[in-house]
Amino acid sequence: MHPRSRCQGFFLRPMRAVVSCLLLGGLLAACNSQPQRTTFDLTAPGDVGRAGGSRSQMVVNEPTTVQAIDSDRILVSDGGALSYLPDAQWADRLPRLFQTRLIQTFENASRLGRVGRPGDRVVADIALNADIRRFGIEAATSQAVVEVTVRLVSDRTGRVGAARAFSARVPVAGISGPAAAQALDQAMSQVLREIVRWGGRA
Repeated sequence: MHPRSRCQGFFLRPMRAVVSCLLLGGLLAACNSQPQRTTFDLTAPGDVGRAGGSRSQMVVNEPTTVQAIDSDRILVSDGGALSYLPDAQWADRLPRLFQTRLIQTFENASRLGRVGRPGDRVVADIALNADIRRFGIEAATSQAVVEVTVRLVSDRTGRVGAARAFSARVPVAGISGPAAAQALDQAMSQVLREIVRWGGRA
């Protein structure tokens, strides 16, 4: 090998290492530049009332929804465009979080003999199936919007005994994580109260 070739190889190896380190540093800086998301929870209202409950046992299935809502991100709609708040997220996937808070609302109201989710060893008389149609911030009206359809299905016959749509709108102070989460929590609480009052008579 020519002496000059050895010298070039000697210098090229350190240069490759330097370039690799610079590229890696750039990637790490890009990752670190992503905004940190604050995690928000949704609550189960306790002020539902206890009168008029039944002794039926109910299983609450995880709600169905579209892919954009089936996430732990807070959705914003602006006309036909959908986006997520960059600095906020829910404590869980929204359908699973909604299911948990709905069960807790039934329990808080003592409206049923027993309520649980599939796998909780509840010998169910009724299954509650929900579909979350809308759950997010509507930028054009500055409102938090929650729309849910619910069906009560006989566990013995599979027939739909009752069905109803529930919705709520709450003004939102701004398109930010804390304001959006607070308004959506209020809107969902309204919907949960109505579902439990309606479903508790089954």
